[in-house]
Amino acid sequence: MSTTGETRTIDTADETAQREEQANTNRRQRYGQGFLDTISTGWAERPESLPSARAQASFAAARRAVVSASFPGERLVVPAGSLKQRSNDTDYPFRAHSAFAHLTGWERDAEPDSVLVLDPTDGGHTATLYFRERADRTTAEFYSDASIGEFWIGPRPSRAGVAAELALATAPLDEFTALPGDRVVDADDDLTRAVSELRLVKDEYEIEQLRLAVRASADGFDDIIRELPRIIAHPRGERVVEGVFHQRARSDGNGEGYDTIAASGPHACYLHWTRNDGAVVPGDLILIDAGVEVDSLYTADITRTLPVSGRFTDVQRRVYETVREAADAAFRAARPGARFREVHEAAMAVIATRVAEWGLLPVTADEALAEGVGGQHRRYMVHGTSHHLGIDVHDCAQARREMYYDGVLEAGMVFTIEPGLYFQIDDLTVPEEYRGIGVRIEDDILMTVDGPVNLSADIPRTADDVEAWMLRLGAP
Repeated sequence: MSTTGETRTIDTADETAQREEQANTNRRQRYGQGFLDTISTGWAERPESLPSARAQASFAAARRAVVSASFPGERLVVPAGSLKQRSNDTDYPFRAHSAFAHLTGWERDAEPDSVLVLDPTDGGHTATLYFRERADRTTAEFYSDASIGEFWIGPRPSRAGVAAELALATAPLDEFTALPGDRVVDADDDLTRAVSELRLVKDEYEIEQLRLAVRASADGFDDIIRELPRIIAHPRGERVVEGVFHQRARSDGNGEGYDTIAASGPHACYLHWTRNDGAVVPGDLILIDAGVEVDSLYTADITRTLPVSGRFTDVQRRVYETVREAADAAFRAARPGARFREVHEAAMAVIATRVAEWGLLPVTADEALAEGVGGQHRRYMVHGTSHHLGIDVHDCAQARREMYYDGVLEAGMVFTIEPGLYFQIDDLTVPEEYRGIGVRIEDDILMTVDGPVNLSADIPRTADDVEAWMLRLGAP
């Protein structure tokens, strides 16, 4: 790989042919000598004016300082990750490792195989970002490498430009050498845990990005309601729901933060239904769990359950409003100083009480809620009520239990509240009128010193408001 100011000669025809043979593909055409003799000439200069530092650069520096203080005298390595094969010679779109993006500020446009290194010094650490420098047009990489060649994928960033944008020293990737004793994210438990726990409390930049993600996601839900006639008309309407939201996610953000769940009718009872190949039938409910990931890689995570016909039946409304009651109870339990698990416990108390009142439990609600010996109500809601949210949809997942599930809520934390009730189509423990009904309501919550703030509160939540929302947007 060439570095700034270095000139390399292009391959001869024989060398190119040999490389193509080694690539084990019959798709490539051999380059003629005329092409090889002229491909590096006739290009305009690419003058570069250095950009200003990104807004997130100072926040990323502050995060690195926290990590540095936790590991004095140790060399820390945070890889961005590599391209991952989808099939044969095609790859999935690249997304940098969350810890790498968080600690560098290099987000949607990060380069595969980059590495952030914190080298120990007497005063802490010096940070260097190693990545593959753009190849100038005298190199074979420019035209022959479909994975990284600029003729194929477009312009790649320069080291000087990245250094200016991220306010971070950069170096060529081929100068990076792994050393014995390196602490490497995802290979070293202590470092992996530390960079995960660092994200438990969000800074101002992260909170603003999450607000943007929620706002774009709200628009995506509006889009779905407006398209309901087309969705209903298609034999795989769930796919149309997925596609409508995808258009919003790609136009207003980087994409979806996770695979969209578009679960209509009995499919809503499968917690992670992403097959999305069913019809959307009037009279049923459709559960949509979707979130836009903005360019900074921060994602929303929102669920709404809609009556396809625009109005809930009596039984659907009963189940829906119970789930909302559970969500509201969880929201009230979320206060600075409360334990994270108390949010779940508050929601479960409502779920157990209501399903007991409906005669669905073989025991009382109190017996079902008894720790270690109860749990009968969990048949109808097997998942947790909350998880942290941020640059990952299930953020901070490597944090210690005492910092996460048993941790104390504090200002700057962002998490979901998402209770549900799911009565599978073949569940003989419930009356037939309940079977095939699945409901989840999920909101994104910011904890402040004054209490919780529902970032997604503008997306209608009550049964009455959902019906009015759908009517306003022209749903059938």
